[in-house]
Amino acid sequence: MNAPIPIRAVPSGGCSTSPVLRERGQREVFCGLTGIIWLHRKVQDAFFLVVGSRTCAHLIQSAAGVMIFAEPRFATAIIDERDLAGLADCHDELDRVVNRLLERRPEIRTLFLVGSCPSEVIKLDLHRAAQRLDGIHRPTTRVLNYSGSGIETTFTQGEDACLAAWVPEMPECAPNEPESLLVVGSLPDVVEDQFARLLRELGIADVQFFPPRRSIQLPAIGPRTRFLLAQPFLADTARQLEARGARHLAAPFPFGAEGTTAWLRAAAEAFGVAPAHFEAVTAPGRERARIALQRHRSLLEGRSIFFFPDSQLEPPIARFLARELGMKLTEVGTPYLHRQLLGHELALLPEGTVLSEGQDVERQLDRCRDIRPDIVVCGLGLANPLEAEGVTTKWAIELVFTPVHGYDQAADLAELFARPLVRRAKLAA
Repeated sequence: MNAPIPIRAVPSGGCSTSPVLRERGQREVFCGLTGIIWLHRKVQDAFFLVVGSRTCAHLIQSAAGVMIFAEPRFATAIIDERDLAGLADCHDELDRVVNRLLERRPEIRTLFLVGSCPSEVIKLDLHRAAQRLDGIHRPTTRVLNYSGSGIETTFTQGEDACLAAWVPEMPECAPNEPESLLVVGSLPDVVEDQFARLLRELGIADVQFFPPRRSIQLPAIGPRTRFLLAQPFLADTARQLEARGARHLAAPFPFGAEGTTAWLRAAAEAFGVAPAHFEAVTAPGRERARIALQRHRSLLEGRSIFFFPDSQLEPPIARFLARELGMKLTEVGTPYLHRQLLGHELALLPEGTVLSEGQDVERQLDRCRDIRPDIVVCGLGLANPLEAEGVTTKWAIELVFTPVHGYDQAADLAELFARPLVRRAKLAA
């Protein structure tokens, strides 16, 4: 589970003080290994070596869908029967695999040893292994470790664990350097470029992104660093950054026109951008988003929606759907509800929205069947059974794999929810 971050004042109103239904039963969610799918594409000189079973390898290879002509930046070191029976030294085997990998792929600058359920169960100390291998392969290759085990992490927490393990490696800012802005959270390159352009136009000169596109270009941080979270599931990373002296700029997350504007405004206010200049810079994006959302609002307005917990994106996405598209929120479930990170989002949710944290899948299915919403957001394991019952579903995984942040992606985000309803209408016809 994500560690708590320091207590700060949070906004009031909306669902800020609403009770939360906390469930601790059977879950239907991917493990944290799946974060490798987008991280290996983002960081072009890093490699992710999962220490796990053939099941782990099958999960990553199937989910990533890498072409056979491409050479991916991830692999699995298989723990087999000899390792489990103690007939082979796991550390010797791991050293052999790492040495072969780095001989074949000398362009790797950062190697992540990623823990899995099997490595956790047999108590394989990957942290010490990473330290030992780091001492051998630096300065050519940095070796780090984090856990993507389903015992310890759910779907998007894999990225949080990876970035939190990386923060201690970030260089320290010089005391006399000007204030800088760090955008934290893996974003598609096209979205990152859009945000970089908007922030530069606002007059914020020193803007960097974490994770970087190349691992050797880690941004420097320190007491003069202000950071914005682009993703709501980065509680451990935020805590580590604050421990290094950086200051978090609390804001709604940049989904939809409203969220993107509020997110940019938090940076603008921290860096002294004049309100008139802020309005001038953001006005074109807000107008593009407003026009693009109109055609989806006519289909989605008044429709009810139910969120099963999956990625921790659920509260900000629900806020966007309710406030900008007029949808009715029934239940908004999320794996973990961090009030400090989501305070601004909860304040904007319609009062009376049912919030749930964690999951007891059978009980939640019963509530969903009683409500009979127009659309249900859920994982792949629940979608087909619900569709067979006549329930319209949206795969939650698409919210992570599709570029949905910012003004120019607002309509794409809305379309993800409109498309299943259009499909259902065509099938009915």
